[in-house]
Amino acid sequence: MKAEALFWQQCSQAVTADGSVDAQRLMELVIATYRVHESDYDEIERCAETLLRENHRLRGNMSALSQAFDGQQRLFEIIFNNLPLGLSVFDADQRLTLSNIRFGQLFGLTQDDVTAGATIADLIDKMRGAEGAGAKAARRAGRHSSATATSSNIRRREWLMDDGRIVQSMVTILADGSSIAIHADITEDREAAERITYLAHHDPLTGLPNRIHFREQVDAALAQRKPNEQIALVHLNLDRFKLINNTMGVSVGDKILQQVAERIRASAGSENTLARLGSDEFAILQTGRQQPRNVTVLAEQIRRELSQPILHGEKQVELSVSMGIAIAPDDGKETDILLKNAAVALSHAKADGRKRERFFAGEMEAQMQLRHALEADLRAAVEREEFELHYQPLYDLSQHRICGFEALIRWNHPIRGRVAPMDFIPLAEEVGLIVDIGRWVLRRACSDAAQWPEGIKVAVNVSAIQFSSSDLTQDVSEALAAAALSPSRLELEITESVLMENLSEVLPILHALKERGIRISMDDFGTGYSSLSYLSSFPFDKIKIDKSFVYDIVENKEAHAIMHAIILLGDALGMRVTVEGVETAAQLALLEREECDEIQGYHISPPRPAPDVPNLLSLMRNGGELHSREARR
Repeated sequence: MKAEALFWQQCSQAVTADGSVDAQRLMELVIATYRVHESDYDEIERCAETLLRENHRLRGNMSALSQAFDGQQRLFEIIFNNLPLGLSVFDADQRLTLSNIRFGQLFGLTQDDVTAGATIADLIDKMRGAEGAGAKAARRAGRHSSATATSSNIRRREWLMDDGRIVQSMVTILADGSSIAIHADITEDREAAERITYLAHHDPLTGLPNRIHFREQVDAALAQRKPNEQIALVHLNLDRFKLINNTMGVSVGDKILQQVAERIRASAGSENTLARLGSDEFAILQTGRQQPRNVTVLAEQIRRELSQPILHGEKQVELSVSMGIAIAPDDGKETDILLKNAAVALSHAKADGRKRERFFAGEMEAQMQLRHALEADLRAAVEREEFELHYQPLYDLSQHRICGFEALIRWNHPIRGRVAPMDFIPLAEEVGLIVDIGRWVLRRACSDAAQWPEGIKVAVNVSAIQFSSSDLTQDVSEALAAAALSPSRLELEITESVLMENLSEVLPILHALKERGIRISMDDFGTGYSSLSYLSSFPFDKIKIDKSFVYDIVENKEAHAIMHAIILLGDALGMRVTVEGVETAAQLALLEREECDEIQGYHISPPRPAPDVPNLLSLMRNGGELHSREARR
């Protein structure tokens, strides 16, 4: 073993610096050792062979490691130069030490530009773009406030390239002053973010600012308002626009809204701010010193512009608008108050008959509170069925008898007492409750009429909203079926406004009802604009002449002549004529001479509760006529 130890000691002297074995040196060492220890030759030979084998294995391992390192180096270069992000490394002297291909592509730099040792200043001069002004200002501000940076050693820079791209650089500063940066093209992300921001502040249908953006603009205008400056806020709402959506479809309604927006935009001009607040609601912000004169002129211009029909295919759609106006600082110095007061004024404009503008006044708010209370009570009344029907006779002049009754709704509030129809019917139409109320009236009237003699009919008023917001044909059918009432005993009274809303949609419904045997009457004839044209559009069974034409027919020859002409017209068209508002015997006598078909009014009887109807019919049978105090009480 001593020979082995000596052999290994000598062999170690034959190992070169790179880990290999000098074969000549090894042989010399082996011979020398052999001479000293001839007896251990076999053992020394065995050790030499082992050493040679180990040397061969070590050389093989070194070759494999070298190949593996070369493969990893190539893989790293492939990944590094094919990343979608640009990478760059600068030393403490701000000189480029490493970069990938994408870095040069993002900044429009050539391969010669991005050689090692290039300074940041040189690269900025050669790149096809420049740092964004906003990003530069933010970066400068960030030097003085750590709050503007996500970390003290991370900086963000933004570059606007000549081709319109936006490149963002996230630079990490290392402890020795060198830096590593990641660069990305954020053009699409920025455009998407800007689109999202735009959509968050604009109406997608019209492109106008939305409610959120409008509030911001009102906030800014109020904050910048000078002491002698006034700010007008106009709240606009299209009248009965819901009917267009219901009858023509939402897509058509959207196209009409786009045209409406363009017309209002043209009227408002670029100096005023226009926004769409909701479905058919718009708002305008107007600043200036000459208020309310300026906003009055603006409102008149908008009303004129929207009064012109809008064409949709071959159809002409007629619109009107109601407006509420509040002026700062008198009507409010804060955005919420100003918006609320303009909305209050708008509600008054609609309650006053629509198609007009109203300026906010202090007492309006109190009135609106009363109105809201009335609306709440009305909704409760619908649920609790606090209504009842009174019936006013329709008197046949040729037969001298009652031929039917008109159903008139009454509301008996537990606290308010009797609420006049003129106080709650318009409100019910405005908030949509008229559909439920109208359905209840149909059912109750048919149920009551089923208890009357066979020849007595019942007349029920139908609102335009019932045609557009409910299935009127089904409602009528269900009411008749529930009461087992013959359709010929039901008469539906509609006003000209029903036809004005949408003639093409209403006519099929009227024809369907008439085909079932239900009688159709035009109510308040002569009070509209186109009554004669509507008479030719549908074969009405009856026309009812408004009481305004009856008042002075005895004394006024012109009024008498008009009445005479209308009765002749009805006769020529094969339509019965009913005259409302007959209050004197002289009026009745004149109408008898004119051979009018029916009359209705307090001279015959005021509206009576349903239990009084049998008594009225009994008086007719017994006395033949109803000119008694008992009948008129």
